[in-house]
Amino acid sequence: MHLTPETLPSPACWTVSPNSNVGSQSPQQNWSQSPPPIPPNADAALIAGIAAYRRHPWQRDLPEPPSLWEEGDSRLLAYGSGADAPVLFVPSLVNRAYVLDLAPGRSMMRWLAGQGVRPLLLDWGWPGPLERSFTLTDYIAGRLERAILAVEASVILAGYCMGGLLALAAALRRPDRVRGLALLATPWDFHAVDVAQAKRLGDSLQRFEPLLSATGTLPVDSLQALFTVPNPGSIAAKYRAFGRMDQAAAAAVDFVALEDWANDGVPLAAPVARETLGGWYGANTPGRGAWRVAGAVVDPAQLAMPAFVAVPGRDRIVPPASALPLARLIRGAVLHQPTAGHIGMTVGPQAQSALWSPLLDWLRGL
Repeated sequence: MHLTPETLPSPACWTVSPNSNVGSQSPQQNWSQSPPPIPPNADAALIAGIAAYRRHPWQRDLPEPPSLWEEGDSRLLAYGSGADAPVLFVPSLVNRAYVLDLAPGRSMMRWLAGQGVRPLLLDWGWPGPLERSFTLTDYIAGRLERAILAVEASVILAGYCMGGLLALAAALRRPDRVRGLALLATPWDFHAVDVAQAKRLGDSLQRFEPLLSATGTLPVDSLQALFTVPNPGSIAAKYRAFGRMDQAAAAAVDFVALEDWANDGVPLAAPVARETLGGWYGANTPGRGAWRVAGAVVDPAQLAMPAFVAVPGRDRIVPPASALPLARLIRGAVLHQPTAGHIGMTVGPQAQSALWSPLLDWLRGL
């Protein structure tokens, strides 16, 4: 059973899906086995789509890769044994790492391993009592660096979305252990498109402060609400469309796999929430050259290693205008601009041509 919002249409009620359990170390949840009563004025097509999703039989069932290193709830997962330099993938802190290992035929990790690459995936895990006090410096100069050092050879870092900013900062700090950097749909200028909306996200920090202080995190529901509010109608639209699909078709299975992942979020440590919402979104610290890690400014222009910057042209999560400055700032960066969206580039039906193969070609050229 796939779980979705307990109340409609508020996006703040989105909850974790229990069937997306690979890589999840979250506390056990109590789940209702029956859906809430349907209001008399409910959108019938929307309800039908949600009901179809909840009863869909697909379950994620991939063999767990071995863990090369562990600290707290974080793990470094090893997907291959190729002779080339290991490629360490750094995902976002607020989404499960297994988006890069989603399902058969939709796993960039397993595809790259099949091509002779040695992919490593950093699964950040669930923030426990220790991690709730972490700043971005703790994650980057601490946990991420220790994961890099756990690998016997120098690595190529590949950061996806928010993980790209973390990977960039780590690469600047440890050029002795990082020999190349790939940034995949990574934001940089948070005020490049809609300054007012970015500042509203920054201002929302004040409203969440009591919750941050009480729990030590920005919970999953709050995170999802923040990034759904700008376009809440998209939720209903995608479920209506899903309800009309052939439920046995590959497109329906892809939808369920991605929805399970999207609903399986991770809370954000309170200090990191303050830095990202207030600093990145509110003050645009990366774009202004004011973001610091361990006291040092994170300056892409200082990167002196091969770099690959993928900027999907249809990205509505990280608009191209936000990501393109990285390609201009990093000397000699290879810019790749597929006609794809933020998630479609990594796990969609055309992901192999959109990202996997171009990234592989760049890796082989190093």
